Amino acid sequence: MSQQETILKNAFAAALAVADPKKIVPEYLAKIFPSGSEPTGRCLVVGAGKASASMATALESHAKNHWPNATLEGVVLTRYGHHSPTSHIQIIEAGHPVPDQAGMDGAQEIYRLVSELNQGDILIALISGGGSSLLTLPQAGISIEDMRKTTEALLRSGAPIEEMNVVRKHLSAIQGGNLARLAIARGARVEALLISDVTGDAPSDIASGPCAPDCSSYQDALNILDQHHLGSDSIPLSVLSHLQRGVTGEVPETLKEADLKNTAVSNHVIATAYKSLEAAAAYVYAQGYEPVILGDTITGEAQDVGIEQAALARQYLLAKGSKSIALISGGECTVTIPNGVKGRGGRCSEYLLSLFAASADIPNISALAADTDGIDGSEKNAGAWFTPEIRQAAITQDLIPSQYLDLHDCYGFFAQLDALVETGPTLTNVNDFRIILLDK
Repeated sequence: MSQQETILKNAFAAALAVADPKKIVPEYLAKIFPSGSEPTGRCLVVGAGKASASMATALESHAKNHWPNATLEGVVLTRYGHHSPTSHIQIIEAGHPVPDQAGMDGAQEIYRLVSELNQGDILIALISGGGSSLLTLPQAGISIEDMRKTTEALLRSGAPIEEMNVVRKHLSAIQGGNLARLAIARGARVEALLISDVTGDAPSDIASGPCAPDCSSYQDALNILDQHHLGSDSIPLSVLSHLQRGVTGEVPETLKEADLKNTAVSNHVIATAYKSLEAAAAYVYAQGYEPVILGDTITGEAQDVGIEQAALARQYLLAKGSKSIALISGGECTVTIPNGVKGRGGRCSEYLLSLFAASADIPNISALAADTDGIDGSEKNAGAWFTPEIRQAAITQDLIPSQYLDLHDCYGFFAQLDALVETGPTLTNVNDFRIILLDK
């Protein structure tokens, strides 16, 4: 393993470590429930997301040692393959990014449990990225198949995740603050712990904000469908009808800030993409690089971002002279797949292949891009990486990046070079991680 490969992979490991639920969940629970004010009586734990099962495991461990008078129960939904052991909280695995019946059944059970809370009970919600698909409980008149078709259409359109979630929360009986609305109507206290995978880290955007007030509207949801040319040919009529009824006020809006007056609802963002970028920056600094955090809000088409960051790398090489540099960034790119193209891979490896192709003239460049949940798109890898040695191997094997980019087969390109990042499910999720090393 070359020095550059080691540094790339260790920087990613540092980014993951600072978002590990086993570490951060107990820390925040101790702040929310300090000594002398620990939960007593019924404590209902619900949640959804790729990190939610590991969050539940961490909560149970903390409760066992610090909450002797609490009665713990609940249901948490996570993606298939992201299970974590628990004793009192049921873990249900379900479909992501396209919802399935298992997710709907689990969401229905969460809704039932919350609707049975009583005055003085505590609801703890464990929410992370991926929860939007997993917490699928449609409003009356919308089927799970309708939700599936809507999600698939939005995915293929290239709509950013923030826009997808505006639509989905206006179709949901749980998202858009509806879970908190249900709990406070029963007189319960609500504490939501959130691991953010979204740009800006707004609680209303993380898993479509089941416990957070929402500023978007039904009209916004319809505008997003129009913007991406999604009409009755791709969106079920039940969905379009519900959104239109929302615009006219026939069905209630999502939870708003005014609805939370005199209520006990708190949302705590306990891990973010930026904290992970800072951890990676600290690591590479110790290895002799000058870290530059470009931000955690970089979005756009993955191939375009790859080209832009190759140009940025050239600028930094000219500006920094003899220093070795590490450009670090986060944010969720998109990949628009044309009709008739299947594609293999995901937004991280597609960005990386675009960067690879656009940086052929840059000496001593190495890079890694990976999804912090461990799964990048359609395959089982978290992302990919390259060094000058990988570039030489691609030339030797006569692999032409542009051909793979045209086919959106970034997975196939890096698989042939043994340059995939394969972690398996990391049981956390703080969006995508990208690092470029410019060695002098």
